[in-house]
Amino acid sequence: MRSAHILLLCMLGAALLSSVLSSNAITPDNCCFQFYPKRLDKKLVREYSVTDERCPKRGIILVLKKGRRVCVDLSAPWVEGIMRHVDENY
Repeated sequence: MRSAHILLLCMLGAALLSSVLSSNAITPDNCCFQFYPKRLDKKLVREYSVTDERCPKRGIILVLKKGRRVCVDLSAPWVEGIMRHVDENY
């Protein structure tokens, strides 16, 4: 009887642990952890995307014409101009 209780507790613990581990796997794909410090020319940018709101830092990911991805600060004054330029031209 006692070993059945221990087995049941182990199974319950394993089920709880697996649910906790699987919920930690749901994270955003693209986050910015550092921002590019310099201003970029708007002619170099092909597209952009806003980082997920679950990311530790909110930012913009700029995709340059050669495919390189650059994270920039959303609050930088020149970033809005680049976003407007991309929206109008692409």
